[in-house]
Amino acid sequence: TIRLLASIVLKENVFVYGKKIYQQVLGGAMGSSFTLTLANIFMWKWQKELVRRQDMTCEYYGRYIDDVFMTWNKSENALKQILENANTWHPNIKLEYKIGKSLPFLDVLLTNINGTLSTSVYHKPAAEPYVVPFISDHPRHVFENIVQTSLRRAIKYSSTFQLFNDERRYIKSTFLYNGYPSSFIDKTFRKFFSDYISSRSFLPFLENEAQFIQMRIVLSGQPSRQQSQVEMRIATLTNDNDHLVEDLDKKEEFIIQENKKTNKLQNKLIIHYTHEKRFNTRKRDLHRIFQETFVNTPIMETKLIVGNTNHKNTMKELIQKRPRQEILKNKVKASIINETEKTVFQTLYCIDCFIHSR
Repeated sequence: TIRLLASIVLKENVFVYGKKIYQQVLGGAMGSSFTLTLANIFMWKWQKELVRRQDMTCEYYGRYIDDVFMTWNKSENALKQILENANTWHPNIKLEYKIGKSLPFLDVLLTNINGTLSTSVYHKPAAEPYVVPFISDHPRHVFENIVQTSLRRAIKYSSTFQLFNDERRYIKSTFLYNGYPSSFIDKTFRKFFSDYISSRSFLPFLENEAQFIQMRIVLSGQPSRQQSQVEMRIATLTNDNDHLVEDLDKKEEFIIQENKKTNKLQNKLIIHYTHEKRFNTRKRDLHRIFQETFVNTPIMETKLIVGNTNHKNTMKELIQKRPRQEILKNKVKASIINETEKTVFQTLYCIDCFIHSR
């Protein structure tokens, strides 16, 4: 079944070009999650011989999808011979390699300085110094996050204090070029470095290498949220940690017994889609397919709910709420409002009386 589904995903890809429909006959669709998984599986099998040779000589080998980085301490001709040999392993895999003492890998520049690897942030020669402009319609915290993310990457990737300072100057120049006020950049810098610099410091950045090393160790040791979740799943699934699973089950049972609240969405399958004219029969079709597929199975106890959302029209998009009272300028006093209301009421009353008298 898995092979059949994989074959459908790979062989049933079509695209439109020049008002004609074409079918893709080689490879997978770009952006497909399955294509990425299959590419990793394929490269894992392809690289086995190369990894085995690197392990035998205690060399480093790393790969991210189709980008490979490896170290080599023998002659350059021997390395070229191995790489040229690797190009014959599969007709659709051709390596384009670069050999040198300073090479980029993804967004990191690695340099071999007398046997010591130095790292820094890599910027492609053709890359433009553009980020989200400060005049764009984004919440203020978005701009702060962009600046702080650039600084965090600079600290993690820079192996020396000097390389970090070079990248910090590049970051500030880039944001100034995109319309960010200098005061906003300095304030964000100071907020980012607040735990490592003195509050009385005149300059909003790290002052010495000791502060840089301390901050780099802290940031490098912090796993991301996704890494933490993966590590937690691995820990709870290993045989050595069965007691953790039991404790987790007991906690879940205790929470369920404590809450004693029925889940309104239990035994319900809810599907939402954006309504379009071509989807007029979508609800009926989904219910029919659900009935035909799961008839005489326990899944039929699940209630299928199909709903649709409408595109927001222009009027709803342009409607805005009234600003808060405290930010409104030229506030009108209550006494003036009362006098105005009395005048309007008297005017309407006179008009009404005049109409009745006529």
